Amino acid sequence: MDGKKLAGEKAAEYVKNGMVVGLGTGSTVYWTIMKLGELVRGGLQIQGVPTSRRTEELATELGIPLLDLAEVDEIDLTIDGADEADADLNLIKGGGGALLREKLVASASRRLIIVADGSKWVPALGKFPLPVEVVPFGWELTRRQLGKLDCDPVLRLTDEAAYVTDNGNYILDCHFGVIQDAEQLSAALNQLPGVVENGLFVKMAERIVLGFTDGSVEERLPKSK
Repeated sequence: MDGKKLAGEKAAEYVKNGMVVGLGTGSTVYWTIMKLGELVRGGLQIQGVPTSRRTEELATELGIPLLDLAEVDEIDLTIDGADEADADLNLIKGGGGALLREKLVASASRRLIIVADGSKWVPALGKFPLPVEVVPFGWELTRRQLGKLDCDPVLRLTDEAAYVTDNGNYILDCHFGVIQDAEQLSAALNQLPGVVENGLFVKMAERIVLGFTDGSVEERLPKSK
């Protein structure tokens, strides 16, 4: 069984008629968007706010009506993926390169539901390198400053050139090892000149829907709740 598909389609059940829905980016939420496209063709009336150009293109192909983030004051529900999630539902996101737009959309949302396959559930964040979006100007200096926070920042490449986000920025994938205090680290990262945003999503998710290869689906709330 495809755990990603199971989780993605299950989360679509939270979408109700008339909602403004944040549409995440990634291989699991892809299945959510596919399911929503099917429901829209069947009469479901929603408007989506995409978190990336890839998601915008997919939603448009499926006939999902879209809004620009600038057009909304509040989003009813956002469904998005994660590269890692811990028991408090702190997340590492940005493996797909859309972390800034994902965080903007999530911050405007009344609810954030995460979808993932079971392998993304971890005892502690940090095995997956933390994406940090930085401006291209002086990115080498920003990388050196990040390195002083006890990590190994690596410039993300595509076709041997710097990967460029939808916002025209670069991404430094930072290997911290085990992250003990996600909230403190997120604040420290965002204080560095040149850093636009980082992929730590702290205390933002309401729940996570996990799909497993045995065909089961589990929904988990933050441990602290």
